[in-house]
Parts: sequence; C-alpha cells; structure tokens
Amino acid sequence: MARLLLVTALVASIVACGGPAKAPPDSGIEGQIFIGPLCPVVQEGVPCPDEPYQASIRVRRSSGEVIATLASGEGGRFRINLAPGSYVLEPLSPNEGAPPYAGPVTVRVRAHAFTRVRITYDSGIR
Repeated sequence: MARLLLVTALVASIVACGGPAKAPPDSGIEGQIFIGPLCPVVQEGVPCPDEPYQASIRVRRSSGEVIATLASGEGGRFRINLAPGSYVLEPLSPNEGAPPYAGPVTVRVRAHAFTRVRITYDSGIR
C-alpha cells in the first residue's frame, strides 16, 4: 500500500510540474534518503547509524527549470525516470530555516542506466 501511495504521489507530482519530457523507462535517478546523527552524544564503540528518512525532493534541470517534486517512501527510497543529462536534486526541509536539512546534489544521468544517489539530512543533533 505504501509503495502504491509513493507511486501515486510521484506521478501526481510529475504531472503537476509538467514532467520530464519523454523520459525513457530505462534511465533516471534512484536512491535513498537518510537522517543523522540521531544520538544526542556519540560515543566510541556505541553505534549510532543514520536512519532512512521520508522527505521530498525537487528535481531541476541544470538550467534551473523545476521538472518534478517527489517524495521518498517509508524506507527513504525514491526513483524517477529521466532522460540522460544533468540534474540537481534539492532536498526540501520540512522546517524551513531549521534542521533537518540537506544540501543540493548534482547528478548526471546516462543513457540506459539509473544513477544511484544517497542523500543525508543533518538532524541538527550535536
């Protein structure tokens, strides 16, 4: 059910933004979003791994044109079909001006391949 909701949200976002023109089914970007740190005090020998995070990402062409906004699923995973070229992924902060936040990621999509991306939000915990 969660996967169906993610796909529905992704399609709605792409349609609302005009969508990537003629995106081939065999190329694009796929990845996972994480958040960390999640421990108030990181101690040597005590693991404090980043965890998957649900977030929204704005996809822009290298020219700056917004072509889609997508949301990751519960496990932080996302995927979008795109034509070969350069794109910028802009992770959107749920609390503008406050953590969590992540910086933009430039991604190059090649023909007949999905470029894998890992995006990590800074939780602001120190």
